[in-house]
Amino acid sequence: MLQWPKTNDALGTSNRGAPCESGLCTLCTADCKGKCETWLSCLVGRKLLYPRNFGRTTAGSSNVAAVGCGYHALRIHGYAYGAKGVPAGLSDDPDDCIFPNVSIETEFGAEIKTKCRLPIMTGALGSTFIAADYWDSFAVGAALCGFPIVVGENVVGVDKESQIKKGKVISSPELDRRISSFFRYYNDYGAIIVQINVEDTRNGVAEYLIDKYGDKVIIELKWGQGAKDIGGEIQVTTLEYAQFLQQRGYVVDPDPNDPVVQEAFKNHAITSFARHSRLGATNLATAAQVRDDFLHSVSYLRTLGFKRISLKTGAYGMEALAMAIRLSAEAGLDLLTVDGAGGGTGMSPWNMMEHWGIPSLALHAKAYEYCALLEKAGQRVPDLSLAGGLAREDHLFKALALGAPFTKLVCMGRAPMIAGFLGSNIQGVFEPKNKARLNGYWDELPTSVTAIGTYPEEIFAGWEAVKKLVGSKEINNIPFGAVAMYGYTDKLAGGLQQFLAGARKFNLAEISREDLMAANRETAAETGLPFMTEAQDEIARRIIFGQF
Repeated sequence: MLQWPKTNDALGTSNRGAPCESGLCTLCTADCKGKCETWLSCLVGRKLLYPRNFGRTTAGSSNVAAVGCGYHALRIHGYAYGAKGVPAGLSDDPDDCIFPNVSIETEFGAEIKTKCRLPIMTGALGSTFIAADYWDSFAVGAALCGFPIVVGENVVGVDKESQIKKGKVISSPELDRRISSFFRYYNDYGAIIVQINVEDTRNGVAEYLIDKYGDKVIIELKWGQGAKDIGGEIQVTTLEYAQFLQQRGYVVDPDPNDPVVQEAFKNHAITSFARHSRLGATNLATAAQVRDDFLHSVSYLRTLGFKRISLKTGAYGMEALAMAIRLSAEAGLDLLTVDGAGGGTGMSPWNMMEHWGIPSLALHAKAYEYCALLEKAGQRVPDLSLAGGLAREDHLFKALALGAPFTKLVCMGRAPMIAGFLGSNIQGVFEPKNKARLNGYWDELPTSVTAIGTYPEEIFAGWEAVKKLVGSKEINNIPFGAVAMYGYTDKLAGGLQQFLAGARKFNLAEISREDLMAANRETAAETGLPFMTEAQDEIARRIIFGQF
């Protein structure tokens, strides 16, 4: 099993727990005092692109042979000449071809194009309490930065305040809160996507959305995710809430109405209950039946009035991947998110996360292959978002290039959530009366923060930029977590621009698979990318013989 280093001496970052390929700890905690790369970038922004202590140090890469097949085994090309995709109004002069001029805007959609300031989106943030507790940070941050955010499944069903009559929702304060938080700062970039599953469909969430918000939201059908191959789960710690959820129609384990379970709970032998969603499509036995059912569901959503519809699929095998791509094309969907094993979770069975499904790189490589076959057959290929353990700017470049030209976004789950945790902890220190409401865990700033600054304007590299966006008065209403999100995404944006400039691509649309190479032959075989010393070898040999 590959082991990722816990510290990065060059950047001055470290992981509290065991790190994974994304650079995040395997278990990311809301009260963490730092300081993994994502955590620290929320504060210092693009400064973290460079080694620390400039002027007193030199730095050298610890590159070693890449072992195994994963995103770590992809290498990014740089080129010695040329410039592609120079933005309008600029020239190929070196004064214009600088990395800050690289355009990283993107768009996705079939008939209606949704613009994004940078090519990322959040994973589905649904009924987990972390998603609810830190939602304002996530949603306001996404709106200010201009990328899509996804309201995950079951938000209506777990909300005690939602009203469901005759099986259909007529009021959902929590869902409304989440949507309004985003739109308060929405400025034509990004989108809010609302995901529905079996229970949401039964509860009439789609009808509720279209009646209240029209086509302002994108609705997403869910087939699965990379963390598990069963429905979504949460844990609740009171018997009453567990019984409430069971009455709402959910599977609750153990059964809160079983007298034996109740007695065990009374004696503290059982301290929590897991709420599970149902599996979809269990009444369908063939791929043809799946096709008919799916197209019928999409047609119904369009009849309701939804103009933008997406699909989220998980780390299933090749049949399900091919169906997701083909049916997204047939239905004219706006976006297909492909989430590989290794993707994050708010709650999933741990050994299921470790042992089920197709890891991200292998799944994403096949997604490209099937999309290319579909295009060759003359079909419109759906726009893709690739997900599963991606957190840094090099991940963005690699995923976008691997799936080019079909991949428009990189979906990130756990990484941007760190901004919400960190910002809320800091804000709680400055606003102790609001600490509980903010879900802040700190009583004082830790040394990992005071080493950067002691007041918000000094702590957050993105503070002044956000203030410029919203104004000197409105900045007082912005969650610190949203400011932290701005710092994190600014680091991602700057790093992605640098990688693109090095590849002589000055517009994101110019990125291609030719910009990648494999660092080992196993990865070359799996992805169809050339091994690094074989990439461009043919043209190199011609040059050696003077054939320029």
